[in-house]
Amino acid sequence: MALLLGFLLLLLELCGNTLSLGSRSSTEGTEVLELELPATNYETKDSYKAGPIGGLFQIVHIFLRVVQPNDFPEDILRKILQKKFDLSTDYEKPENVVLTLKIIYYEIGVIICAVLGLLFVILMPLVGFCFGLCRCCNKCGGEMHQRQKKNGPFLRKCFAVSLLVISIFISIGIIYGFVANHHLRAQIEKTRKLADSNFRDLRTLLNAAPAEISYILSQYTTTKEKAFSDLDNVKSLLGGGIHEQLRPKVIPALDDIKAMAEAIKETKEALLNVNNTLKELKKSSAQLNTSLSDVKRDLEQSLNDPMCSAPPVATTCNNIRTSLSQLDDNTNMDQLPSLDKPIDKINDILQTNLSSLVQQGYKSFNDIPEMVENQTTDIISDVKSTLNSIGSDIESIGEQIPIQDQLSNFMGYINDTETYIRRNLPTLEEYDSYRWLGGLVVCCLLTLVVIFYYLGLLCGMCGYDRNATPTRRGCVSNTGGIFLMVGAGVSFLICWILMTIVVLTFVVGANVEKLLCEPYQNRKLFQVLDTPYLLNENWKHYLSGMVFNKPDINLTFEQVYSDCKENKGIYGTLKLENSYNISEHLNIQEHAGNISNDFQNMKVNIDNIVLLDEAGRKNLMDFSFSGIDAINYNIYLAELSKAPTKANLLSFADDLEVKANHLPHGSLKQSLKNNAQTIRTIHRSEVIPLEQSMSSVYQSIKELQQKSSGLGMKVTNTLSSLDSAQDFLTTRISSVIVEESQKYGNTIVGYFERYLQWVKISITEKIAACKPVATALDSAVDVFLCSYIIDPMNLFWFGIGKATVFLLPALIFAVKLAKYYRRMDSEDVYEDMENGNIGFHRHHSTQTV
Repeated sequence: MALLLGFLLLLLELCGNTLSLGSRSSTEGTEVLELELPATNYETKDSYKAGPIGGLFQIVHIFLRVVQPNDFPEDILRKILQKKFDLSTDYEKPENVVLTLKIIYYEIGVIICAVLGLLFVILMPLVGFCFGLCRCCNKCGGEMHQRQKKNGPFLRKCFAVSLLVISIFISIGIIYGFVANHHLRAQIEKTRKLADSNFRDLRTLLNAAPAEISYILSQYTTTKEKAFSDLDNVKSLLGGGIHEQLRPKVIPALDDIKAMAEAIKETKEALLNVNNTLKELKKSSAQLNTSLSDVKRDLEQSLNDPMCSAPPVATTCNNIRTSLSQLDDNTNMDQLPSLDKPIDKINDILQTNLSSLVQQGYKSFNDIPEMVENQTTDIISDVKSTLNSIGSDIESIGEQIPIQDQLSNFMGYINDTETYIRRNLPTLEEYDSYRWLGGLVVCCLLTLVVIFYYLGLLCGMCGYDRNATPTRRGCVSNTGGIFLMVGAGVSFLICWILMTIVVLTFVVGANVEKLLCEPYQNRKLFQVLDTPYLLNENWKHYLSGMVFNKPDINLTFEQVYSDCKENKGIYGTLKLENSYNISEHLNIQEHAGNISNDFQNMKVNIDNIVLLDEAGRKNLMDFSFSGIDAINYNIYLAELSKAPTKANLLSFADDLEVKANHLPHGSLKQSLKNNAQTIRTIHRSEVIPLEQSMSSVYQSIKELQQKSSGLGMKVTNTLSSLDSAQDFLTTRISSVIVEESQKYGNTIVGYFERYLQWVKISITEKIAACKPVATALDSAVDVFLCSYIIDPMNLFWFGIGKATVFLLPALIFAVKLAKYYRRMDSEDVYEDMENGNIGFHRHHSTQTV
């Protein structure tokens, strides 16, 4: 209990010295700023495992729960701590009598075991003394004479088996004793290392606290640099934000106008191309018509040949003359109107550079970020000044925290405690060596007894001869009996001493385990200490009275210990806001409000954006009235879709040549074949190029028709989109500016709100995390006292007590069994008579055997 209170005072000392640490603060890390307090590593483990021997400790714990099944006596302990129980003066008071009975009831299991042990201590020497005197008088089995019994061999075997089993149980208890004795010595040797690691952790805690505060304050520079970076990038962040908000409405309208400007140029080019091609087609068509007329004339002249008058040839000539109408031109290109007038109108429209006007609209819109940057120069400068002033305030808070001076006293306390432990630890180790030697002697004495029993059983069983009479037993058997008697004699000599040690260690170990170790582990001990007015009759809560001198604050040992186990900061654990309110010294809303006020004064004027001036609008309207969509494209398409000739000239030439081949040789036949060849030449050199040109112009006119279709509606829609975008800029741009300015300002303010919040959380929950204090308390009570000392000590008395108790039945069986192994001085002799067996006693000197 003294160790527990000592470490609780250690906790109180740390609490008291932390009161004047001042304020600290915290923010959650965001996706922009990652603020994280560096982790502090400690040496001492926060849990202890006994290893394989822990199973033996659990057996002892189960035994203690059987002996002492009652719950932790919280009420009794409270009354004792409140000094309401004093038998020396008020033992006759009813409440003291009742309390005494409660204590006896709680300790009844321990008391019964202790009383039985004391009876064992008192009676065993008396019984041994009386037993020795009795045997000296040849009584109680002291006479060296053994009666022959029919069940003698059975009894001998039963006694031997029983003694062997009991000796094994005794051996197990001795092993427990050896293991516990060695484990306790080994753990005491680890005490220095355990203490050193805890003190290093406590020093790490105290040294880390100022460094953590400095780190937190230094992170303001990182936050400010991030904010300054955003302020310097106001063009892209604020101006770009405004630009992006307007972009979905403005850019499509400008893109439509740009597309319309390109359409005007493309229309001009298409008209020029079609018009020029039509002129070429007219020339080609006229040339084709001339060539066909010439061929037709030559054919007519050839058909006037006298041979065409003869009956066989006349028919062929008439057929050829009839087909000459197929050589006429099939198109009339001259009827197609010229496109010069629409081209002239387009040229007039292109006098105004619509593309340049559109580019001016793009530029005017894209200049918004630069306009924002130019108009916010003064505001940005004011915000930076405000941020610098906040940095000065935070630095002044850091300078007002005299943490090193405040922690120096506690560091001295730790040094004094460590010096005390280092000075007294050698004494503890020296005393433990004496204890270890004493425990070793106890275990060796028990080992000596059980060795006598094992040797007695071994010699007795190996040397026993069932055919030998009691007076003629061998030396080995006799030696075994002597070993058994020596073991019994030594048992009488040492068992009462061993039981005395067992009773003393049992009473101490059992009560420490049940009254300190178990309630410490389940934290019921803290609940007792947290009882109002327990440790100080004038203080409701003792811990808050010690820390704040305000006993009404609900600060409990259990809550502080639990928070420290969870590695929470001292500020939140000890509720230091009752002494130094960090929220008052680090007003987040006040600092954030100063920055917000600067941004509220921000005014950006970008109302003079013109996407397209009146010249551009007139240009679009002129294009819609240019008459491009009124051109009768069908006339062109119908004419161009015709074939250049009425008949296929190649077919006509082939047919002509076939007919000529049927004519008799002469000038007519040769003339027709020459004309057929001329027709083929005309088809190859004039008709085919003309067809290709007509097809190309046909596609161009088709595309021009599609582009010009609904031209007025397209221009109207483009102007409507332009008007909508311009109206959006005029009416909504101010609200967009306000919205984006708020977002931008909130981003800058958010950095500092997050930083200040992070500072606050770090101070209240993370800085000076007191886990080393809870670990030190666990090391002193749970590890050193309970695990290092009490558990091995309880296992020691459990094993030795078990072995000592089994000495009683063991010596009884040993004395009984020795009668069957030792050489007797006399024996019973039986002679067979006619009417039966007559027995008599015969003395036989052992010297003659």
